[in-house]
Amino acid sequence: MKIEQLIEQIQKKQSFLCIGLDTDLDKIPAHLLSEEDPIFAFNKAIIEATHHLCVAYKPNTAFYEAYGIKGWSALEKTINYLNENYPEIFTIADAKRGDIGNTSTRYAKAFFEELGFDSVTVAPYMGKDSVEPFLAFENKHTILLALTSNQGAYDYQTNMVDGIELYKKVLQVSQAYQNSKNLMYVVGATKASYLADIRKIIPNSFLLVPGVGAQGGSLKEVCHFGMNKQIGLLVNSSRGIIYASNTIDFAKEATVKAEELQQQMAEELQSMR
Repeated sequence: MKIEQLIEQIQKKQSFLCIGLDTDLDKIPAHLLSEEDPIFAFNKAIIEATHHLCVAYKPNTAFYEAYGIKGWSALEKTINYLNENYPEIFTIADAKRGDIGNTSTRYAKAFFEELGFDSVTVAPYMGKDSVEPFLAFENKHTILLALTSNQGAYDYQTNMVDGIELYKKVLQVSQAYQNSKNLMYVVGATKASYLADIRKIIPNSFLLVPGVGAQGGSLKEVCHFGMNKQIGLLVNSSRGIIYASNTIDFAKEATVKAEELQQQMAEELQSMR
């Protein structure tokens, strides 16, 4: 998907909401466990209930890998269902891959060609030869981990390296990668105050922002510090939406929570005008 298409959807839906499909069999409603594929049944219901309110879905692949072949099958069904029925939706494989050379190319082929995702999250620690193979795919996007929302982010990401915080070094160096126009970045909502400095380095890039909702991040702060002229944000909520209820009405309750966020986003977009 081209960035222009994503921006068009944001404007059309008045939303920059990304919904994380972190599907856990221990948390989904009990009545779904009798389904042939409970994970896909849950995902399908969530998608049907919320697709008009969001512009992206982000399955975290760990929640599928944990169930082996059945989990991967559910992931494949989910992405196929999205691509066939809602091709306007931006899809993110939250896989956090990061290796070098041919290995990265194979990861990229797996998620971009075999599964058909629009983007994949990648760890930058091994440098450009672990990232550039992902960037070589046309109209596909690599979402680089820059400043994450977890407490352990302070172990390394904010440490000073040659007089600059490591996460800023990642942002700066990655701009020189081949096909860097295909880069997006992960910046946690719980680090919203850092966004002003981040926008000085990457003013035009899209940011994937997790941590709004269950992790306590503020949407208003994220928008204040992180929004650019093209919006430039995909704000993710996972547990706060998909696990809003574990009853038979779970999809309806997910709609309510997604709509609450979408309405807040619409207000922020209106304030840009």
